[in-house]
Amino acid sequence: MTRTQIQLPDELYKRAKSFAVKRELSLAEMTRRGLELFLARFGDEAPAAKRWSLPKVRAGGIKVPLTQLHDIAAEDESTCSLRRK
Repeated sequence: MTRTQIQLPDELYKRAKSFAVKRELSLAEMTRRGLELFLARFGDEAPAAKRWSLPKVRAGGIKVPLTQLHDIAAEDESTCSLRRK
């Protein structure tokens, strides 16, 4: 058996120690069981990294012909300026 040393936040240590005492376990035994459970659940192998790609946006296509976009923007700008007055 390998002997090791770990650091725990104070609150986690207190909770773990209390848990072990209530179940009449040593902190070392409880830690071993916890590690066994963790490794059984998540396995020894690292998950394969998924390749990231830019998300695709499905906006339904262009609704306004590009040739008319400038005219629409100018009209909208003049309408907005009339509202401010």
